[in-house]
Amino acid sequence: MTGELAKRSYVIGQTEISARPLAPALYLVATPIGNLADITLRALETLAAADIVACEDTRVSRVLLDRYGIRRRTTAYHEHNAGEAGPKLIAALLAGQSVALISDAGTPLISDPGYRLVGEALDQGIRVVPIPGPSAPLAALTASGLPSDAFLFAGFLPVKTGQRLTRLEALKAVPATLIFFESPRRLAETLSAMVVALGGARKAAIGRELTKTFEEMRTGTLQSLAEHYEAADTPKGEIVICVGPSEATADEPEDIDRLLLSLAAEMPASKAAAEAAKMTGGQKQALYRRLLELKETGKNGEIGKDGDG
Repeated sequence: MTGELAKRSYVIGQTEISARPLAPALYLVATPIGNLADITLRALETLAAADIVACEDTRVSRVLLDRYGIRRRTTAYHEHNAGEAGPKLIAALLAGQSVALISDAGTPLISDPGYRLVGEALDQGIRVVPIPGPSAPLAALTASGLPSDAFLFAGFLPVKTGQRLTRLEALKAVPATLIFFESPRRLAETLSAMVVALGGARKAAIGRELTKTFEEMRTGTLQSLAEHYEAADTPKGEIVICVGPSEATADEPEDIDRLLLSLAAEMPASKAAAEAAKMTGGQKQALYRRLLELKETGKNGEIGKDGDG
């Protein structure tokens, strides 16, 4: 045990610093989202002192721990093993050990299963301690130029087109900046869906590879961003989308046309009109007639050429 305790230290530059003992608790430790220099001193000390370091991917976390000379054993805790690993971590906490929970990058519980572990810990009367630090949604928001007095993190959108549009319509009237995660290969498709559901005139920003060597922030309207990424090669890296709040303007006819045609591509015309009526507050019969007009006049092709893809 003495040898193990002697390893409870971390290294900054050439200096090895001993970590003070930790009280038994579940520590939620934020880690860098790219640049390893973004780790906090408190986070380093917590990781060095914890009895158990639970991480999303032990290989990813080992890169960070090795960078700072932290020689702690790690255990995997992720979406696929939470049912088995979670009870073991709770048992260790109840036995008086300290557990540090980290994700691959950023703040734990943001789009990962850690919230279940926290809920169980609280139910068992276990202390939960946040160790704040890097967060991709907040990094993107602060650099986006969009309102930050109120914002909503909405995570990943559904993959299926109809479900994605329904989710976006549910968020359309939220009086706040919306923040999403998205994969590079779906970015162009998602931006096109946002044009349909939210309107192309909304201000937005795309954060890519934040804090890394090839960091990029691209701003503009949803329409201009959709057109850019439709024409560009598939981007690389982690993506955060920020969409400014609605300015409470009425739906433009072109936006409604796009919505109708997008829905009609997945369902019968009558059902598409009904869904559009729910989303826009319009009359089903009028929307149905409009959809038939669009199909008869070939407007589908025209809208596609305007960037809806």
